[in-house]
Amino acid sequence: MYKIFFNLVFQHMDPEKAHHLAFRWIRLAARVPVLRTFVAAALAPRFRELRTEAFGLRMHGPFGLAAGFDKNAVAVDGMAMLGFDHIEIGTVTGEAQPGNPKKRLFRLVPDRALINRMGFNNEGSLAVAARLASREPVFKTVVGVNIGKTKVVPEAEAVGDYVKSAERLAPFADYLVVNVSSPNTPGLRNLQAVDHLRPLLTAVREAADRIVANRRVPLLVKIAPDLADEDVDAVADLAVELGLDGIIATNTTIARAGLRSAPALVKETGGLSGAPLKERSLEVLRRLYARVGDRITLVGVGGVENAEDAWQRILAGATLVQGYSAFVYEGPFYARAIHKGLVARLRTSPYATLADAVGADVRKTA
Repeated sequence: MYKIFFNLVFQHMDPEKAHHLAFRWIRLAARVPVLRTFVAAALAPRFRELRTEAFGLRMHGPFGLAAGFDKNAVAVDGMAMLGFDHIEIGTVTGEAQPGNPKKRLFRLVPDRALINRMGFNNEGSLAVAARLASREPVFKTVVGVNIGKTKVVPEAEAVGDYVKSAERLAPFADYLVVNVSSPNTPGLRNLQAVDHLRPLLTAVREAADRIVANRRVPLLVKIAPDLADEDVDAVADLAVELGLDGIIATNTTIARAGLRSAPALVKETGGLSGAPLKERSLEVLRRLYARVGDRITLVGVGGVENAEDAWQRILAGATLVQGYSAFVYEGPFYARAIHKGLVARLRTSPYATLADAVGADVRKTA
């Protein structure tokens, strides 16, 4: 049904307008008690076998919503209602910013992909922190907060900008993510270099510990698929050295090889997400797991279209898996289908628990 609706309606709308329309419907549904209960019963079934623990947090399952969909934490309950086991909001910057000029979001339907150059459009860390502070949860879910650099802040002052966001948002975050891998903020990816990344992550860790004294807020870093293999290894080693809680692999890519969509679309600047990212994100994940093993929690994202993709991420070393772009193409049954498929695969696998399956393929070849 959704695919028919997508083909007849959404496909002919401006992608950003379609996003806001769907987003509005989700938020409205989550505000109606009887309706949200019915929707959650249909779309968010719970399976005991999928219960997951990551960086000390317990979740109904391993599958969550990647950052970028709910930038301002306005639909956490709505997305939990649709079956996502954790919701990563953001990317949130130190100061509010409108993002890049429109048009800035493009669908590549033949490739089941998106190109975006949104530019971290968000209300800023102060407003998002206030919203999270006043939130009265309807559905119990894990909320991660993804933070990035304000565009007008010079690279030399990036650490202070991230620290400001961390200080404001850490008290309300189940986990924090330092995003240094979006291609849409000039100079941001330079911060992935270990010499820049070490002081940044150290400062954010210290800020979170200083502001939140009664618990340790897990800290993760999100990396790009375009890093060279040796740079992936360097980030992995740094994460171990600093005692990070996790690495998210991967963000969008600037690569365009092998796409089938119209050349005019393929030439659009920005980050490519969706199915074309599948192979490289899985490759980076395997490399990370081979390097860090069980010392750090890995989150697999990029090209996760179905349960088989999610299962492959788990076998490659991911404790948690995230999706976003495929949600645009698959619709409201996306998370439900992945949960049911993961249960089926686990039951027919040699693994007693989902945790036993994490990294199994990499260990076999070690």
